[in-house]
Amino acid sequence: MAQPTFFKKPPASALADIATLTKAELVDPTRGGHVITGLASLDEAGPMHLAFFDNLKYADELKATKAGACLVSPRFEAQVPAHVAVLRVAQPFRAFVRISREWHGDALRPQSWFGNDGIAPSAIIDPSARFEDDVIVEPLAVIGPDVEIGSGTVIGAGAVIGPGVKIGRDCNVGARTAIQCALIGNNVLIHPGCSIGQDGYGFIFFGPEGHLKVPQTGRVLIQNDVEVGAGTTIDRGSLRDTVIGEGTKIDNQVQIGHNVTIGRNCLLAAQIGLAGSLTIGDNVALGAKVGINNHLKIGDGAQVTAMSGVKDDIPPNGRWGGFFAKPTKQWFKEIIAVERLVRDSKADPKNEGRE
Repeated sequence: MAQPTFFKKPPASALADIATLTKAELVDPTRGGHVITGLASLDEAGPMHLAFFDNLKYADELKATKAGACLVSPRFEAQVPAHVAVLRVAQPFRAFVRISREWHGDALRPQSWFGNDGIAPSAIIDPSARFEDDVIVEPLAVIGPDVEIGSGTVIGAGAVIGPGVKIGRDCNVGARTAIQCALIGNNVLIHPGCSIGQDGYGFIFFGPEGHLKVPQTGRVLIQNDVEVGAGTTIDRGSLRDTVIGEGTKIDNQVQIGHNVTIGRNCLLAAQIGLAGSLTIGDNVALGAKVGINNHLKIGDGAQVTAMSGVKDDIPPNGRWGGFFAKPTKQWFKEIIAVERLVRDSKADPKNEGRE
């Protein structure tokens, strides 16, 4: 990890204490007093750093590391150099994240960029807006009439909150985000530059009057514990609402069309495009740049590999990929068959020896 100059410096901690915190076993207890002052990757770590190893792809980095200690599973502990203290644990990365969250809690959610503890003088707030205690509004934010914001919520610099929007407690609305026609739950993290609640892409195309716009009169409903990545857009519904289920985590630059319903605890990676009126179940994982056609249903627990194009419903727990997407076993078989045809054609380019 690069020197965390933008965040609080972690406390110096003895390896014995780190072992307790991470629920790891210090293989050599005599090293329990060795002090660790920070976290780092294997290739950048020094004697005062803690690193982790759980992937053979980085075996060369482990061999050459100068780290003071390393979290590692029993399977790989014999590969750790002798000068590195071994912290044996079943899931090294999870243990590494546990201590990272303890030491760098201020990096888990954005803080006030300007050190505000209240309403910035340059913020513009309609008199009918209602705030609970401990709301922070950063400079140049604009908050419209009848807005309600819960305690502990931070509204970033230059954000615009439209009329009637309701935002729950302990939320963060990033700088330059625009929100309208939306109801937002508690502990929702919205990164900078998002557009939420604008009208969806609804037209009657190629009519005698041109492309006739259809009024979009629905809302966006974002439930508790959702995270929305920077630059993401979420259209409001046309008749029914666009819904983001609790615990869902959305990456940067994702487009969610009108009337989409996304279930609980879903994972959406960067640059996904979801067309209108989709229904996505709970615990669905979509890889980066997946595109899904409108009016489809993606079942609970389904997974779609990155850069796939989906034109058909996917059953619960389906594993699909490709363009157009299909069950991954079928997709892989087709890829292997095509590769075999290419090899055969190169081996016999003139089709010689065939009738």
